[in-house]
Amino acid sequence: MIDTSPSPPARNAAKAEVEQGARFLPKLDSDGLIGAVVTDYDTGTVLMFAWMNETALKLTFETGIVHFWSRSRARLWKKGEESGNTLHLREARVDCDQDMLWIRADVAGAGVACHTGAHSCFYRTISTDADGTLVLTRDEI
Repeated sequence: MIDTSPSPPARNAAKAEVEQGARFLPKLDSDGLIGAVVTDYDTGTVLMFAWMNETALKLTFETGIVHFWSRSRARLWKKGEESGNTLHLREARVDCDQDMLWIRADVAGAGVACHTGAHSCFYRTISTDADGTLVLTRDEI
């Protein structure tokens, strides 16, 4: 069973405890945030990247609905609160130094994770045209 309350930031934790221990010691940045990559639980498709603070982490584990911290709106954000396209937590992983999260989730509602209506926020590829200019091409996953 995972303790759903975030532990104090990992700044002062021993490296071995952070990398090999069984305690969740998220290393928050100077703004109190940790990045989260979200993928579709069934397909593995990368859906989005967003930031979480301690409150978002706590609510995500308590409710099973993924919450984030919106830097642009400077407020807590329950993904899908307006669109109905909520993310249902299936699994959460943390990287080796506990400064990045990987959230595996099911998308409810219309099944889209991006506010543009695309399934994934990564719906464009970057390539170079004939004169060397970087261009975007819509190519939904």
